[in-house]
Amino acid sequence: MMVTLSFDVEQDCPPFASTFKGLREGLPEVMDILEGYGIRGTFLFTGRAAEAFPELARRAAKKHELGCHGLEHERFDRLTASEAEGRLRKALSILRRFGRVVSFRAPNFQFPDGYYPVLESLGILVDSTKARHKGWRGGVTRIGGLLEVPASMTSIVTRLPWRIQLRVHEKLEEPAVYIFHPWEFVRMPRSLRPDCWFGTGKPALSKLRNLIEYHVERDATFLTLAEYPRRLPKA
Repeated sequence: MMVTLSFDVEQDCPPFASTFKGLREGLPEVMDILEGYGIRGTFLFTGRAAEAFPELARRAAKKHELGCHGLEHERFDRLTASEAEGRLRKALSILRRFGRVVSFRAPNFQFPDGYYPVLESLGILVDSTKARHKGWRGGVTRIGGLLEVPASMTSIVTRLPWRIQLRVHEKLEEPAVYIFHPWEFVRMPRSLRPDCWFGTGKPALSKLRNLIEYHVERDATFLTLAEYPRRLPKA
């Protein structure tokens, strides 16, 4: 089984909060866990998150994979193609100060198919915006010159009790592309929507370890998004 642990690095549960507690407290612990297991994750930063936390963007680029998650967690389906290109150029100009960036995931899993040539023109090789839990049934494929590696599930699944989420992991199609957010690994206030606080904090960190150990025991191959074009050149 090919497995990818990907993290959308953004402000806390946008648009319902604008704080960065997840980056300050959660993301360093997450990176520690992955590095302890010798696993490289894909950390898709917004440009603004990288500006605010350059040491974390630098760590992601050096020890993992640094990807792009837009400039300010904007909805690209609400922008014209020229507006989308402008924001992507700005985001990538920030992120590439820290290292190579060839992967992308749009916020809210919303990116018009007609805009994929924009990504290709900006040097993006891999997209992970399509999602099985959003109805995508195409598997790994190519769209507009890019390799599309779809996300497998919504992140709240990995905050469910382990015995429940285990049933989901057992049935996943390959590759298994997991999505997490830094704010899930700190305790979020109950004043937010339930999906913003349910299972967050230390329980989420514990379940991340469970997930890693589950796949390690099954001899999974952990890949960053950037490694898929070499693994699946004809997909």
